[in-house]
Amino acid sequence: MQNDALIIRPGRPLGGDIVIGGAKNSVLKLMAATLLASGKHVIENVPRIADVSIMSDLLRSMGVDVSEIIDGRLTIIVPDAAEVVPRAPYELVEKIRASIVVLGPLVARYRKCEVSMPGGDDFGHRPIDFHLSALEALGATFETSHGYISATTPGLLGARVVLEYPSHTATDNVLMASVLAKGTTVIENAAKEPEIIDLANMLNGMGARISGAGTSRIVVDGVEELSPARHRAISDRVEAATMAAAVGLAGGNVNLIGAPGQYMDMVLEKLSAIGLTISHTSVGLNVICNKRLRATDVATLPYPGVATDYKPFIVTMLSVAEGVSIVTENLFSGRFKYVDELRRMGADISTEGHHAVIRGVARLSGAQVKGTDIRAAAALALAGLAADGETVLTGMSHIERGYEDFPGRLRAVGADIRAL
Repeated sequence: MQNDALIIRPGRPLGGDIVIGGAKNSVLKLMAATLLASGKHVIENVPRIADVSIMSDLLRSMGVDVSEIIDGRLTIIVPDAAEVVPRAPYELVEKIRASIVVLGPLVARYRKCEVSMPGGDDFGHRPIDFHLSALEALGATFETSHGYISATTPGLLGARVVLEYPSHTATDNVLMASVLAKGTTVIENAAKEPEIIDLANMLNGMGARISGAGTSRIVVDGVEELSPARHRAISDRVEAATMAAAVGLAGGNVNLIGAPGQYMDMVLEKLSAIGLTISHTSVGLNVICNKRLRATDVATLPYPGVATDYKPFIVTMLSVAEGVSIVTENLFSGRFKYVDELRRMGADISTEGHHAVIRGVARLSGAQVKGTDIRAAAALALAGLAADGETVLTGMSHIERGYEDFPGRLRAVGADIRAL
């Protein structure tokens, strides 16, 4: 797997600027939203990452014209409804879980569709039953067989939808479906993530009538049709936290240009408690670390709490912090799989159920490790910055799904990291 590996060595403290790219978890949903209107859509601030390429291929498989990314700009031309093939095939959907969000716009506009059951990162079962029950409340009918979800509707009708859990992707699906439903839809217990606000802003720019995005209650007054839009995606808060963690593990002083600090209050509070000095600037965030990190307790929660995507970086930082920390995973089962790899590097971590007890060590030891999902692979690469000797990470393809030129951007601020 030589072409899928990184070599990381410890080096000098990091220094300089890192530009934070567009939010993966927003851009993929914005791309799906283009299915709601024929014509030319333009999305700006789009990162060159594998997941965007996969979503582009998925749209192309339906008959949509998707350009290559030029200066962060992605052009999507959706043909007339009769020319779109409302089918999302297994060979593309199984690569990313976020692809399930095409279900809402497809059933809303095309009134029938087939979508393969989603795949993506391997960190535990994430049911889509409440996606389906929420869309059923709007008048969709589903059948599941041979690995595909088939949906039909005579036309969606507005309704009160109460989500069992404030799922980000379920909220995306219902939001995109309800904009073309007849009447008013009220989504209760909606996810509050900033990416939901970003999607609602794009949909409103297309002519939708949405209020309350970013709160637990979203109200949508359905419209008959939408128009194509030009929209700039928000910056990636998880990428910003990743780069902040790199400073924590290597030491240094780095400016995160474009970091959306206004959406990161809780994680910034925790990173500060661990020992980073973080300040808001006119262009993003400044992150400084010039001393050993400190132990602290962390629990993942839905936004605005500490997101589960941040946890691998926090656990990695705490593995070299002074003292004992407890990290609790409240959202997904199976998301401590990378801990075994950190143990290979000398981390003292024990897990039981949803909890990890981390006894910080002074330094990690370089080792050969394997990443199994986007954030875990990135965290293991960063662990190499705080490890004596050489770390070889296989599974770089996972990092490429969520980060544009991860090793190159870290090298630019002084990290000793390169592709094998």
